[in-house]
Amino acid sequence: MLFLFPRRILLLAVLCCMQTACMLGADFHSPPPPPVATYDAKPLPAKTVATPAAGKSGKSQTFIYGQNIPLHWWELFHSKELNNLIEKGLAHSPNLQAAIAALKVAQETLNVQIGNLMFPAVNGSVSGDREKFSGSTIGSSTNVIFNLFNTSVNVTYVPDVFGASRRQLEATQAQVDYQQFQLIAAWLSLSANIVTTAISAASYQAQIKATLEIIRTEQNQLDILRKQFQLGGIAKDTVLTQETLVNQTRATLPPLQKSLSQAQHALAVLIGVFPNTNIPIIDLDKLHLPQHLPVSLPSYLVRQRPDVRAAEATLHTACANVGVATANLFPQINITGAFGWETSIPAQLFSTGTMIWSIGGSVTQPIFHGGALMAARRQAIASYNQAAAQYRQTVLTAFQNVADSLRAIETDARTLQAQQRAKDSALANLNLSLSQYRLGGTSYLLLLNAQEQYQSTLIATIQARAARYNDTAALLQALGGGWWNKQWCVKECLNAS
Repeated sequence: MLFLFPRRILLLAVLCCMQTACMLGADFHSPPPPPVATYDAKPLPAKTVATPAAGKSGKSQTFIYGQNIPLHWWELFHSKELNNLIEKGLAHSPNLQAAIAALKVAQETLNVQIGNLMFPAVNGSVSGDREKFSGSTIGSSTNVIFNLFNTSVNVTYVPDVFGASRRQLEATQAQVDYQQFQLIAAWLSLSANIVTTAISAASYQAQIKATLEIIRTEQNQLDILRKQFQLGGIAKDTVLTQETLVNQTRATLPPLQKSLSQAQHALAVLIGVFPNTNIPIIDLDKLHLPQHLPVSLPSYLVRQRPDVRAAEATLHTACANVGVATANLFPQINITGAFGWETSIPAQLFSTGTMIWSIGGSVTQPIFHGGALMAARRQAIASYNQAAAQYRQTVLTAFQNVADSLRAIETDARTLQAQQRAKDSALANLNLSLSQYRLGGTSYLLLLNAQEQYQSTLIATIQARAARYNDTAALLQALGGGWWNKQWCVKECLNAS
């Protein structure tokens, strides 16, 4: 009799395992890559135009299709200062740490559900009671006082006959995948934002430097005009016009300084420090423009973009939830068992004569729930259709990002070339106008116009140079940033925290 209960439990467990082969609902399969061969309707040139006069930022860039993107893609800019900023950001960013914690929460939630849904619940209990039994219930005038001691192990198990538990675990595992890709997306977004913000700060710094030089030149010209006016060589309105130009140029300086401060503050927050921290500004002239740009094939993009993979995980969760809602329409089986000892004398608690056991089971078939179960299934199907539409939208947006970045890089090169030529022409015209004006060969209005043209083209050229760097970073981010080359980076983040 002692071994009868374990044998029955073993047989019952085997039968349960044989019954759990069925899983209702459709199995999830990753959507196939879209049948798209190119990113843009108009073919791009094999390489962009070059502007040698613009230095490192004027180099030609070649698109290398099918080439892998490095994990540390920002190292293509060859800037130690930029690399240090990203290292600090990856180590201290609260947003990244929050994404790591969210992934841990999802993983532990999965572990909880594995324990609750896939294994029997086993609980041990020990109890002792002292009771007074009324003798009148058995025709005796004497009341009976006795002790009762009990120790037992209780087992509860819900066989997953129709796959509800396994579909629930599948949905939870998909949520773990979702949080993992959210972490990768946070890593990619953080690194890209640090790059673009640092480049913007470098651009503002270069514009401030150029503006100060322009102000110095214009002030020198104003000093000359004032001397000429004192000598009676020119009218007062010429001096006032030059003063207006100097003050207008000075008025452009505070907005640039404001933008530079805001960029530095944003950069400090990105790397996880307070805005009062002194953040070094990268020299725009020392940045290297990547000449060979790796471009993933369109068929690979959906596997490389973390936002697309996160949308796919959401779709997977919705698919599994349809299976859960379907399984809830079918009978639910519950098995319970207990094994222990019960006696009124503690010394006899574990003797053979005091052994007790029980085994039982129940089957619950939903009959009438006011249509709630069918509505829950329709709701799950609608959620799946919603997730499918959102997935398609995410894919479309991903291809748009890449197409926009590719076209921006090509047009940025032509824009810089045109701006550089305009700046060179404006500078030559300014120098000529200055010479002619000093010799009395041209009017002050022509000189003023030449000064304004040079000022605007100089600032526009700096902005065009920065745009090439920023759009290059945007392309590498749009292609996924190369995270798949080192998938251990996610595990390292988890271990480090």
